[in-house]
Amino acid sequence: MYRNDPVLPTFSLILALGLFYAAYLDGRLLARLQGHTPMELSVGQIGLMAFGAVLLLYGLMGLVSFWLEGVELRPGRHFPAPSTAPMAVGVILVLLLTALSGFFARLIVYSAQTGHNPTWLQGLIFGSISLVVAALFGIYKKFFGRDEAVTEDEKGEFPW
Repeated sequence: MYRNDPVLPTFSLILALGLFYAAYLDGRLLARLQGHTPMELSVGQIGLMAFGAVLLLYGLMGLVSFWLEGVELRPGRHFPAPSTAPMAVGVILVLLLTALSGFFARLIVYSAQTGHNPTWLQGLIFGSISLVVAALFGIYKKFFGRDEAVTEDEKGEFPW
């Protein structure tokens, strides 16, 4: 397959959601068999969720690649067309990033002063910060970065 197709990443996302749902159903089955919800995950649930996470990551990478590069790379230089909408989205994302960073810093100061350390909230905010930064990089690559696709002729120097 020489084209950048969204079919395989979409299928892997659907399969990942199916595996997460199967892990959920496995937990429900264990709860029904034991009469109460177990406190720990079973080995089957961990395996299903790990494989689902790999497929989820692969699918997201494929869809982002399809969004950034298009269906087929064309040799030559590609210059972005100026537009106002990506700039406005970028400004909104930068404001969101500033707010999240400030809240994260305040949360660290709060946990240092009181001794109460909500790690789940710190992880959630840091993950959100990482996703906003990734979205900013994607917007920059798609709408502001100059691309150059270089090809090699059949009589190249490399032995592949």
